[in-house]
Amino acid sequence: MARLTGKVAFITGAARGQGRAEAVRLAAEGADIIAIDIARNPSPHVKYAPATEAELEETAKLVKEQGRRVLTREVDVRDLAGLESVVRDGVAELGRLDIVVANAGIANYGLTWDLSEEQWQDVIDINLTGVWKTVKATVPTLIEQGQGGSIIIISSVAGLKGMPFLAHYASSKHGVVGLAKTLANELGEHDIRVNTIHPHGVRTGMNDNSLQSFIEKSPDLGPIYMPALPYPLVEPEDIANMVAFLASDEGKYITGTQLRVDLGALNR
Repeated sequence: MARLTGKVAFITGAARGQGRAEAVRLAAEGADIIAIDIARNPSPHVKYAPATEAELEETAKLVKEQGRRVLTREVDVRDLAGLESVVRDGVAELGRLDIVVANAGIANYGLTWDLSEEQWQDVIDINLTGVWKTVKATVPTLIEQGQGGSIIIISSVAGLKGMPFLAHYASSKHGVVGLAKTLANELGEHDIRVNTIHPHGVRTGMNDNSLQSFIEKSPDLGPIYMPALPYPLVEPEDIANMVAFLASDEGKYITGTQLRVDLGALNR
């Protein structure tokens, strides 16, 4: 039997990349999926191509190919009412909620003192406050059901290490670690586990390649980004594997943990 048979997972940022890989992997493990994405450019400071409605539809198609049910919705994680609405609709259609994967996020680069207020705020609003809103929209249902659950927040190497040119991003990813640790304590009595995953670079296309120009101007900082293992990036499916583990009963005694999928970068 698949590890997540009879479960329902809510995944943000699910149109492509890690979110899509997580949706497909959890579906392959037997879960039905509530998949959301903003499906447009979330900030004028994001220079890589945004996710699209067609990509979200493709995620739904791939989930259905696993024989699972799926509900998709275009929702911005900054929109609490929108999140609450899709959770209500998803539970009404799919019957329950067991797994929450707070995956949505954005990235861009700049020296800390050169970031604009809007550039800073957009990253914090999506990567940190958006995770809190995701939790706020889903936790009441998990508690009311009284059957436990698993919340998995996608952080980053930058959530455990001071990464140059990423002050706003690193602050947001450090922030979700504190949020997860607090939630792990608050939700433990309800048998709801809360953990963070910390990837090194993931091959998702969420990069406008400007980081290299910053490193070239400050080459002494470049080694901070170097992994120990001989791979430049991990694949979205590698992160999805860890999500499936934490969502399953194999991870039932793990909470408040920071799971590193970092190619050894945090050992540097």
